[in-house]
Amino acid sequence: MDVFLKTVAALNDETRVLLLRFIDANGSCCVCDLQISLNMIQSRLSRHLKILKDAGFVRVQREGTWAYYSIRMPLDRFRLEALEEIRHLNIELPPLKDCQETKECRV
Repeated sequence: MDVFLKTVAALNDETRVLLLRFIDANGSCCVCDLQISLNMIQSRLSRHLKILKDAGFVRVQREGTWAYYSIRMPLDRFRLEALEEIRHLNIELPPLKDCQETKECRV
């Protein structure tokens, strides 16, 4: 029951739904890229990413000082169907901005 409630709670926030859709559309994203692309402060972004990770939607891969987030695979049926529904939402996604290309990486 705890896993179910964490999953549902993670989806009960517009920012987290946007994050899931953005990561799903763009693949593995560095935290800096997410910050710049979505115009979010790092502390707020980190809190939302932790909730999504704890709910089993995303995984983190660390490479030195960088952390890359991607959709966790394989997803169980419930999370996969939730992600499929999110794909059908009319969400306008900003373009992915690469922090290393824009020289805005804050690491």
